[in-house]
Amino acid sequence: MKNPAHNEKIRNVAIIAHVDHGKTTLVDFMLKQAGTFRANQETVDRMMDSMDLERERGITIASKNCAVSYKGTKINIIDTPGHADFGGEVERGLKMVDGAILLVDSSEGPLPQTRFVLKKALEGHLKIIVVINKIDRKDARPQEVLNELYDLFIDLDADETQIEFPILYAIGREGIAQKSLQEKGTDLGPLFDAIIQEVPAPGYDPAEPFQMLVTNLGYSDYLGRLAIGRVFQGRAKKNDSLP
Repeated sequence: MKNPAHNEKIRNVAIIAHVDHGKTTLVDFMLKQAGTFRANQETVDRMMDSMDLERERGITIASKNCAVSYKGTKINIIDTPGHADFGGEVERGLKMVDGAILLVDSSEGPLPQTRFVLKKALEGHLKIIVVINKIDRKDARPQEVLNELYDLFIDLDADETQIEFPILYAIGREGIAQKSLQEKGTDLGPLFDAIIQEVPAPGYDPAEPFQMLVTNLGYSDYLGRLAIGRVFQGRAKKNDSLP
């Protein structure tokens, strides 16, 4: 980009992890705590897993996007698959963001898919926020897992800036995140704050012709066919006809 502009009121972030380390549950609580739903609105678990097969198998198959508003900032969240069979979906999702939340189970530590998704995020020069999840498990070993993560970053040739990642500890199923093991968290406020503070605002070139990377297609009974992606340059407004 020759003259990049930045939208400081937006953050784009993906949640990446090995399967069953708690990504979709964490996203559920992010949506609830950000006030996405009305007080009397009925909600279900695994809200982002909309495909029948995803609900049947209890895993995320396709990358999904949602948005929440926190302290005047719109946070676009991409929930990516944790299963190795759907690595292409992970790569597609990472092209839309500027940062990634690396979620790791405090007992199991980094596993093969952790390595894969972290490698892709580092190659994309994304800002990484490490969240060690499930610290309430009886067999939790958060400090050992953190040391294993440092070793993994080094093994993947992370540079000096990439290895200086912020760290949070979480109990995703209770919607709690905290900056240290000694704290007693009450909500996901520390995670939202870290996203806004650590993940850079998206850049684009407003002077160039409109260019958008479409990563997903959907359909609405009211709007028709939907294209979901990221604008890299140019501008568009409602009712514009795009080439």
